[in-house]
Amino acid sequence: MDQNTSSNPLQKYFRQPSIYVKLPSGGQHYPPNTIDIPGNGEIPIYPMTAMDEIITRTPDALFNGSAVAQLFQSCVPNIKDPWVIPQVDIDMLFTAIRIASYGHEMEMSVTCPKCSEVQDYALDLRTVMDTYGSPDFTQKLVVDDLEIFFRPLNYNEISQSAQKQFEQQKRIQLTTQAENLSDEEKLKAMGEALTEVTKMTMATMNESIMSISTVGQIVEDRQQINEFMKNIDRALFKKIQDHLTGIREKSEMKPLSIGCKEKECGHQFEQPFTLDMSNFFV
Repeated sequence: MDQNTSSNPLQKYFRQPSIYVKLPSGGQHYPPNTIDIPGNGEIPIYPMTAMDEIITRTPDALFNGSAVAQLFQSCVPNIKDPWVIPQVDIDMLFTAIRIASYGHEMEMSVTCPKCSEVQDYALDLRTVMDTYGSPDFTQKLVVDDLEIFFRPLNYNEISQSAQKQFEQQKRIQLTTQAENLSDEEKLKAMGEALTEVTKMTMATMNESIMSISTVGQIVEDRQQINEFMKNIDRALFKKIQDHLTGIREKSEMKPLSIGCKEKECGHQFEQPFTLDMSNFFV
């Protein structure tokens, strides 16, 4: 803290941490000197400033990820570099910042699948936080003489992948709407875009592999791992894919259990809940 700030008579009015949370990662998967974890393992979460709120409502900033990075830097100062936050911690931090800034209740609309009635539902975000699991990325996959080790993607990798996929989806949309292209040209362009999306999905999966051990050798070279993934048979590929899916499912949000408010219905159903930065902080 600089001298001007420490001597400011208004300092007692500055925002203070509103809640404290334990990260699903437990602070693992962060590079050295990028996170400061207190002795009790609980990270302080500050409410958003007015500037934070403005930034989160700027579409361009949301698109390139800078708004989210700035939000983490402002509200979770114990994390020194927001771009290295592992995927398993991101939803927890979003939820914690939302609670710290607006309280634990969040209004949402749901539609009963039985009677089709649209209802307002007050979601307690504290119950959402309780559903976050702690995936164990130390679980290796053993196939014959192969040992495959994994890691969570970080926010920078997730942001770049999402941006590239958005660009390809936009390309597909523009192609289908182009009046100056023949049907054959449209199909060709769409095929190329879909191929790129598939490649990006594969690349994201490959990045989740930290290393591969075989016959006393440990392979960490990204090019060699990518070549391995490109040339293995579908059975081995499926085992790797299923293993990664199993790890990630432990950190995903569980569906909400909701009861229809209509007396004549009362149907109990599960409602998926996903975090969408475009409206989560509204």
